[in-house]
Amino acid sequence: MDVKSKVLALKYRPVVFNDIIGQKIVSDAIFNAIKNDKTPNAYLFTGIRGVGKTTFARIVAKALNCKNKVDNLCKENLCENCYSISNSNNIDVIEIDAASKTSVDDVRDLIDLSRYGPTSSKYKIFIIDEVHMLSKQAFNALLKTLEEPPQYQTGGGLKFIFATTEIKKIPITVLSRCQRFDLSRVRSEELFLYIQNVCKLENGNISDDALRLIVKISEGSVRDALSLLDRALLSNQIEKKLELSDLQKIFGYFDKSYLVELFENIFIGNQQKTLDIYRNIYNQGVEPKIFLNDFLEILYYLKNINLFEKNTKNFDLNNKEFELIKSLSDKINTETLILFWQFTIKTLEELNVVSDQNISVEMFLIRLLHIKSLKIDGYEKNYSLNKKLDDKKLSLEKNVNKETISQIKNITQEKKSVSPDVNKGNIKNIKIESFNDLIELCNTNREIKLKYELENNVNLVNFENGRIEISINEKLEKNFIKILSNKLLEWTNKRWMISLSSKTGEKSKKERDDLAKKKNFEDEKKTDEYKRILNTFSDAELVEIKKK
Repeated sequence: MDVKSKVLALKYRPVVFNDIIGQKIVSDAIFNAIKNDKTPNAYLFTGIRGVGKTTFARIVAKALNCKNKVDNLCKENLCENCYSISNSNNIDVIEIDAASKTSVDDVRDLIDLSRYGPTSSKYKIFIIDEVHMLSKQAFNALLKTLEEPPQYQTGGGLKFIFATTEIKKIPITVLSRCQRFDLSRVRSEELFLYIQNVCKLENGNISDDALRLIVKISEGSVRDALSLLDRALLSNQIEKKLELSDLQKIFGYFDKSYLVELFENIFIGNQQKTLDIYRNIYNQGVEPKIFLNDFLEILYYLKNINLFEKNTKNFDLNNKEFELIKSLSDKINTETLILFWQFTIKTLEELNVVSDQNISVEMFLIRLLHIKSLKIDGYEKNYSLNKKLDDKKLSLEKNVNKETISQIKNITQEKKSVSPDVNKGNIKNIKIESFNDLIELCNTNREIKLKYELENNVNLVNFENGRIEISINEKLEKNFIKILSNKLLEWTNKRWMISLSSKTGEKSKKERDDLAKKKNFEDEKKTDEYKRILNTFSDAELVEIKKK
């Protein structure tokens, strides 16, 4: 392939260790091992996509077989071995895609091939990409050869180089036979400088803010960053500088300042403007889940913006977004942000069960708009935006400066706000006199999972006010005691002691109910009325007993 026609990810692929960015520790370790002739039988490179796993594999193969040795590893004037390895046609360096060759038969073919020494190189090398895709039998077939590879008359040997993104799927027996190298995500600053240099080499005309967006989207992957840069350069058909707004349109990203404006309108209660902003974002092609994740990101920065500095190293926020968030964060209290966070997470879960996610997000925003103020213990701040926003929209009087504005009611708070006359009474003064009272309280508060555990898996040893003793039961949920303790503290405003006992407790409520039901059936079958029915209808069967 002509170099000019190559995509950037291939055109600028590293050819020596010093070309690899962001992995200096790994590069130095491998370089020194090869230089001192202390190489392992098998290398294993793991990490996310685009951080250099396959690139490392090929460079290691070249370093082991280069005729100029690792100290003078070929970069431009390639020796015969380096040239053939770079073009994937070296007879002694065999590259395999484990995603398409997963069976034990494929591995047996490799093992058979390993019996023959290298023809023109020092080492015979097998590079297996996405090695986690091999079957269990294929891995087992590799074990013996991995541990004791054949030695050849040339003085070299057999080397395996594995690459994977799913390290957990590789058996421990294989991992223990490999020298493992974990490749980290490339740091944003280092990746920015790299693609900035590539952009100059390609005579690209892209602003630094636009390049920072590429760095952010790539999430530490060099290949992703180069692919995005390639796309940006190809999209710029006219001789003008590509700005951040241009790349946002190209990549389907939206300006975070829209989200900050949306937050402001939520706080002042402007429903129409809030929905208009969201619909504008949605019409740009932004999916509801991406919108909510960006919503969470803004919440994070609103809470922690003071921990960051406004400088060119900030790759998540540009200067305009930084100033807007900094200005807004000073007017919002921490409790509000935490509740917003919880409510957004809940909505993200809801998206998995609704057919129209867009409508669900709109209802999420409307719910935020219609939340009333709540008082929180120990909270005295007032985050009203009355200096910069319209006082009429805030609907605040001068004598309510101590009120907390626009707090979110989560599900628990909704329950606590129910009138004392509705079922539960004052939730801080509830008295639980018996185990049955506790079960009924769970039912009243719709704690169905806790009620199920109490009825089905709890064998009561002792119950008294403030103390519950139950038998050890493996069927109990792992966090049962913690959950029950928290609920009892919430309902009674006092801590209860819940202990597990080796004593044999009572039968569970379900077992007692089943026994009582069985006894009722037996007693009913002894009655004259039941016998008269059987005499009339011989195939009749007692199914259920109801009390009038």
